[in-house]
Amino acid sequence: MNEVLEFLKQAGTYYLATVEGDQPRVRPFGTVEVFEGKLYIQTGKVKSVSKQIRANPKVELCAFKDGTWIRLSGELVRDDRIEPKAHMLDAYPSLKGMYSAEDDNTEVLYFKNAEATFSSFTAPPRTVKL
Repeated sequence: MNEVLEFLKQAGTYYLATVEGDQPRVRPFGTVEVFEGKLYIQTGKVKSVSKQIRANPKVELCAFKDGTWIRLSGELVRDDRIEPKAHMLDAYPSLKGMYSAEDDNTEVLYFKNAEATFSSFTAPPRTVKL
C-alpha cells in the first residue's frame, strides 16, 4: 500500500473515474493518505463526484509519473468519523480554507477490494492488492 501511496503523492495529480448513469466521468484529484491501514481520498459531499460514488462506489483512478502509470480500481467507502477527516486535512492544510473535519460537507472515503496495476512500456505490468 505504501508503494501506491508514494506513487500517487509523487505524481501529484491523479484522475478519478466514476459513472453517472451510463456516462463515465473523470476529474483530477490530489488528496491521498493512509489512515488506520486504509488508502483514503477526500472530496466534498455537495459535489457531483460524491453523488456518483454514492450511486455506484466502484471507481478507478489513474496517474502517470516518470514513464510509469498506475491504475487503481476498487470500491470507495465513506468514513464519517472526525479522525480520518482531520488526518486528511492535516496532510493537506491548504484545504482547511474550504473544509473542516467537523463540517457536514467534508467527505473522506477509503478503498476496499482494491487492486493497483503499475504499467510502463518497458516492463510487464505488476499488480498489487490493497
